[in-house]
Amino acid sequence: MRTDPFPGERPPMSGRITRGFLGKRRGQQGDRLPPGQYDVGNGWPTLTAEATPRVSTDQFELSIDGLVERPSTWSWDELQALPPSTYAGDIHCVTTWSKFDMTWRGVSLDVLLEQAAPRPEAAYVLVHSSSGYTTNLPLADLRDGKAWVAWEADGKPLTREHGGPARLLVPHLYFWKSAKWVSRLELLDHDQQGFWERNGYHDRGDPWAEQRYQGD
Repeated sequence: MRTDPFPGERPPMSGRITRGFLGKRRGQQGDRLPPGQYDVGNGWPTLTAEATPRVSTDQFELSIDGLVERPSTWSWDELQALPPSTYAGDIHCVTTWSKFDMTWRGVSLDVLLEQAAPRPEAAYVLVHSSSGYTTNLPLADLRDGKAWVAWEADGKPLTREHGGPARLLVPHLYFWKSAKWVSRLELLDHDQQGFWERNGYHDRGDPWAEQRYQGD
């Protein structure tokens, strides 16, 4: 079974939430595995729950708006012209797999936010994908070197199935927060739930605290 739900992640069983997680820890990676996770090894599971969008680099646009001083939009070429940044580390899916030692390339959210200049009252972000998917995050989880707009993974351009041409990367949270096909970041003064959060998933999604579902 493929388990990297569209467009971020999907509950293990459609239509209901289950806490019956499968998998086991392998090797000596226990200190790097959050609770309830297993090492997926060389794999990178994917699952498409609806049509995967085709977004060419010619069509690509990324906007930051809402509670900012300077609403900003970048084309693909403009995004590529910004100072690049690399994340090297692990990712964790709420469906219990973790993938170690990935290398991602893109642009730090700090660079984009600096240009847009969040207003003092901005505290949350509703992330939008070109597919219509949304997910919510505290603004603090996207600042200070914690998040990227990424277009390359392990030395290769992101495929459509993994969110290409560009996706959000927030590796310290469960991977449904790393929205595929990212197109807009809307800054708000209040928390507004996204797709999976409205369907029972946790509003923040910290793997080390096992924040899988509302109430965790």
